Amino acid sequence: MQLYNSLTASKGEFVVPTDRPVTLYVCGVTPYDTTHIGHARTFMTFDLLVRTLRWQGGDVRYCQNVTDVDDPLFERARRDGVDWRDLTENQVRQLVADCDGLNIIRPTFFPRASQEIDGMIPIIQRLVELGHAYEREGNVYFSVRSDPNFGAMARMGYDDLLATANQRGNNPNDPLKRDPLDFVLWQTGKPGDPSWESPWGMGRPGWHIECSAMATRYLGPQLDIHGGGRDLLFPHHPCEIAQTEPVTGVKPFAHVWMHAGLVWLDGEKMSKSLGNLVFARDALKEHGPNILRWYLLTTPYREEFFYERAEVSRTREPLGLVEGALAATSGSGTPLEVSRQRDAFAAALNDDLNTPLALAHILELSRAILAASDDARDISTAQATLREVTGVLGLQL
Repeated sequence: MQLYNSLTASKGEFVVPTDRPVTLYVCGVTPYDTTHIGHARTFMTFDLLVRTLRWQGGDVRYCQNVTDVDDPLFERARRDGVDWRDLTENQVRQLVADCDGLNIIRPTFFPRASQEIDGMIPIIQRLVELGHAYEREGNVYFSVRSDPNFGAMARMGYDDLLATANQRGNNPNDPLKRDPLDFVLWQTGKPGDPSWESPWGMGRPGWHIECSAMATRYLGPQLDIHGGGRDLLFPHHPCEIAQTEPVTGVKPFAHVWMHAGLVWLDGEKMSKSLGNLVFARDALKEHGPNILRWYLLTTPYREEFFYERAEVSRTREPLGLVEGALAATSGSGTPLEVSRQRDAFAAALNDDLNTPLALAHILELSRAILAASDDARDISTAQATLREVTGVLGLQL
C-alpha cells in the first residue's frame, strides 16, 4: 500500500504489521454543529482506510477523540444558555447516529478530552522539566523556540506560521508569552468556564495537549497513522509532534500523517464559523447512505471537495447500474472470470485510496456482469466479487 505522508510530502510504502494491529488516531469533532458533510467526508476517508486494511488481512486499533474541552464549545453553550456537558452529550449522540447512518465503522476507542485530563497533566509537567515549556501566572506555554523543527510539516516561514495560527485560535498578544507563536498547554480559563485542579492552580488544558494524551494512552508512544482534516496541518498536528516526542523519546510520533481535503459549498469553505453547513442528517434523509457515500468518494480524499446539491442525486445512475448487476440472473454457461477487475480495484485502493479509479473498476465489473447475464453465462461468482468490493467502500447493496 502506498500512502501520501503529509510530513514528507510524498507517497511511501505502508507495510501492514503482521504481529500487531495498525494503530490509527483521527482527530474528532468539537461537539457543536455536528455532523456536517466536512466531518462526514473526513471520517469516511478513515473508515475506508480501516476497511481496506482489514479486507487485506490487517487488524486496526482505531482511536477517534471528542474535543469537549475547547473555547468554541463553551462559547456556544453560553450563547444557547445550556450546560456545556448537555451540549456535548446531545452533539455526540447526533454524531454517532450520523456516522452509523453513513455506515461508518465505529472506532475502537472514542475518548472525550474532559475525561482524560489526569493523563494530560504529567505530560505538561515533563515538558516543563525538559525546558520545552514554562509557567506564567497559572498558565503553561510550550516554547516553540525550544524545537528547531517546529512546524516543519506546514512548510512555512515563521510569519506565515504565526498568521495561520492566529486564524485558528492563537492569541499573539498574550503578554505572558515569550514568543507570540508559543501555544497553550494549560490555561486559567475564562470566568464561568469549567476548570480542573493542577499543579498550576485551577484551569483547563489547551487544545493540542488533549490529542497527545489520548493518542499515547490508547495507542502507545508511536502511531502508525495519524489523520484528520486538512485544516489540522497547522497548527494542531505540528503542535502534537512538538509536545509528544520529547516526552516519549520516540521519533517519529506517527509514521504517516494523512489529511483529508476540505469541503466547499457554493465557492466557500464549509465551516461552522461561516455557518454554510450541509448537515449529514439532512443529506441522509434526502439521498440515503449509498448515494451520499458514492458521491463523496468521487474525488480523491486529499483534494478539496466541492459539494453541489444538484450533483448528489446524479449518483443514482451509476449506483443503479451496480444494483442491476447484483440483481441480474445467472445462467449455466461459462462462468464469468473477474479476478482482473478485483485486482485492479485493490490496486486502486492501494494507491493512496484512489477512490475515483476504484469506482470506475466497480462500474467496469458491473457492465461485464450484465453483458454475461445477457449471454446466459454463470455470473454468481462475479456477483459475489461485486458485493465484496462494494462492501469495502462501505456501500450496503
